[in-house]
Amino acid sequence: MVKKPTGKNTSGRGQRDLTVKVKTARGRTLSSTRWLQRQLNDPYVVRAKAEGYRGRAAFKIMELDDKFRFLVPGARVLDLGCAPGGWIQVAVPRINALGEKSGKAVGRIVGIDLQEVDDIPGAEIHQLDFMADDADLQVKEWLGGQADVVMSDMAASSSGHKQTDHLRIIALCEAAAYLSFDVLSDGGTFVAKVLAGGAEGELQKLLKQKFTKVAHVKPPSSRSDSSEKFVIASGFRGNAEGE
Repeated sequence: MVKKPTGKNTSGRGQRDLTVKVKTARGRTLSSTRWLQRQLNDPYVVRAKAEGYRGRAAFKIMELDDKFRFLVPGARVLDLGCAPGGWIQVAVPRINALGEKSGKAVGRIVGIDLQEVDDIPGAEIHQLDFMADDADLQVKEWLGGQADVVMSDMAASSSGHKQTDHLRIIALCEAAAYLSFDVLSDGGTFVAKVLAGGAEGELQKLLKQKFTKVAHVKPPSSRSDSSEKFVIASGFRGNAEGE
């Protein structure tokens, strides 16, 4: 029986310090062996499996929300590039999408992705290119209005060249930000993954024009050898007439 994710951060509870060693097998490269060993010894991978999450990335949004509190009961949330669905699994109980918290407002979450994603109770998931014409109108129809939160853990396919990958993810994040301007309600929050690398200045300038507060955070579950960090822009100012 698969455990139902609770959306709660259980960091530090019942963890054991065990090291799994992986031998290089015939047909397996040294790099793939190292990757497999890292996965088997990653405490967040172990926790994700034990707690029923679809990936370790679930703990990133969990830690970000613990700090900034944007996934609240009654919130309407859009998850861009939602596959495999770990962020949605965390959001569903926190926004009370299933109505299980008596006396609390019931939230709504819509996830979109280019690929098909298995259903998650309490969420509505669609295959859609968020950069398609009228994607904003479609999203607002599914949400039943403006979003309170737009979140994105999207990353462009790796080219193996660090600077190129950095530019690609910044471009993707900018595109997600522009969509958020079209679908967010006043006071809303935008959360997205970026890669440190020097080209995020324009993105930060753009977000500071649109939001009252912009923060950059590397959550504890983000691997120390990764250049990823997350931007949390809160207090959406809305769009001026004619903008």
